[in-house]
Amino acid sequence: MSGLGAPTPPLPDDSPLGLQSFAVLLRRMNGEFNRIAHEFAHAQGLHLTDVQALIAILDAEAEAPGEPMTPSRLRRQLNLTSGAVTACLDRLEKAGHVRRVRAADDRRVVHLHYEEAARALARESFRPLARAADAARRHFSAEELRAVARFLAEMNQELALSR
Repeated sequence: MSGLGAPTPPLPDDSPLGLQSFAVLLRRMNGEFNRIAHEFAHAQGLHLTDVQALIAILDAEAEAPGEPMTPSRLRRQLNLTSGAVTACLDRLEKAGHVRRVRAADDRRVVHLHYEEAARALARESFRPLARAADAARRHFSAEELRAVARFLAEMNQELALSR
């Protein structure tokens, strides 16, 4: 096993740890995530982009508490036009999922907040995903989970760099 941060030598594609095997597993997991997101979007009368926006707002709150998402940051993150973000936020606000609040120190700045009732609804809708993740985590040691978390963080970083 490689040490922390040490690169792993390339493995053959047909290896269970090879690129092809990882790609298949990641696609399957992504497909399941998308299925759940589509079901939530359909049940709420939303577009999939709206669900992606909700996730971005939720993640922004988790990553930097006290630093809410703004429409311009959301536009950049989702790679949408200003008009598309406005339409998305209009739908989310009308459906009761988000609230736009002007910043107290600069009224030109708009902060996006995930409404608590909508957050509870999403939590309930995505509970099967949380249960599955928790059940899967129980099959691994803390050390193995640290390695998985490191891999996912690196994967996200590499994907962000490829944008």
